[in-house]
Amino acid sequence: MKLFALVPLLASLLCVAHSNSLDSCQSRCGFGTSSGFSCQCNPSCERFKDCCSDYVQLCKAGATSCKGRCEEKYNSENKCHCNSKCTQFSNCCSDYQHVCDGASVITDAEIKSVSEALHTLDSNRASPSELVIDSQVLVPGSQSGSQSDLASRPLFRYLDEGSLFSRPTYAALLALLDNYNRMTGHAEDVTPEETAEQDSFLKETMSNTELGRELFAFLYTKGVYTSEEDFLQDLKMMWFGLYSRNNRKMDSSGFEHIFAGEIKGGKVSGFHNWIQFYLLEKRGLLNYYSHSFNGPWTNYPDVLGMQFVWDGYFKQVGSAVIGCSPEFDFAMYSLCYITRPGKQCRLSLGGKELIIQTYTWDNSSYGDGKKYIGTAYPATPRN
Repeated sequence: MKLFALVPLLASLLCVAHSNSLDSCQSRCGFGTSSGFSCQCNPSCERFKDCCSDYVQLCKAGATSCKGRCEEKYNSENKCHCNSKCTQFSNCCSDYQHVCDGASVITDAEIKSVSEALHTLDSNRASPSELVIDSQVLVPGSQSGSQSDLASRPLFRYLDEGSLFSRPTYAALLALLDNYNRMTGHAEDVTPEETAEQDSFLKETMSNTELGRELFAFLYTKGVYTSEEDFLQDLKMMWFGLYSRNNRKMDSSGFEHIFAGEIKGGKVSGFHNWIQFYLLEKRGLLNYYSHSFNGPWTNYPDVLGMQFVWDGYFKQVGSAVIGCSPEFDFAMYSLCYITRPGKQCRLSLGGKELIIQTYTWDNSSYGDGKKYIGTAYPATPRN
């Protein structure tokens, strides 16, 4: 065949190849939408019905994540699945619960069971010989906003600091509590040293205790996390990631709000940690007024809903779990936020129910749309 006769054939083959590339997901999986192609190869194409014919085969058959796939129709070619029936057939992708809000498949009974395990493993909790409180006046919930000082004595009568504060998890918490500006509307300046203290707290509480390892094991077996590294990194962002509560300043985080406490709108906001309460009361910066509810426990940890004034700012009900270790406090709130974000979470401690209320921070997010912790606290029991 003469050379000039090949030119039309080559041109035709090139056109076919170019046309095929426009109609295929080959080397295009996950790419953004492009008008230069006749079909698309990202999760949005399923919504707009413009996926390439080989999208499922090339982009989804080997996928092991539920990102962009929640409640998709069953496809036998997929290695794992992301719809509500996958739990029934035990073929969900490993991140189904976290990405698709499938945490609801973790039952209340399972949460109560693991919380009992965490309670049993809380070897660093305060014993009655290490902590004595003086709760004094109990006021009805309807009177908790009266701002009357009904307690003539401090809440904490005795704490064995030498025994408790020398333990690694307590020391790690203490290092964090002085890192924050309590006034919202003022941006937090997080130094490299403070970031290292966050990492140390996560390591000491979640990696170096049986309690923390039990929490990870539970969430791992339920498919929430695929590795300990994934677990710790998510906790770091969830708890320590900054967001704005006031004046568009990066002024807050879940950890600051819950463990250290903040001032917003002329009153105390958050503040649900007993150790911070003790430290401020000892320094004369916090005045205990009364309590409006008490837990059913006769030992620690116990639950108390306190009224108090922090350096001139009132808190109507600052509920906290008294006498638990930092790792238990952190694990309890993390468990509830991960499994029941923005809802009530029912735990069991020593056979007694404890309800934790959680709220998500919906004004900003991290990662693939994950929500920071807004707050979490022991809810007032109903009579």
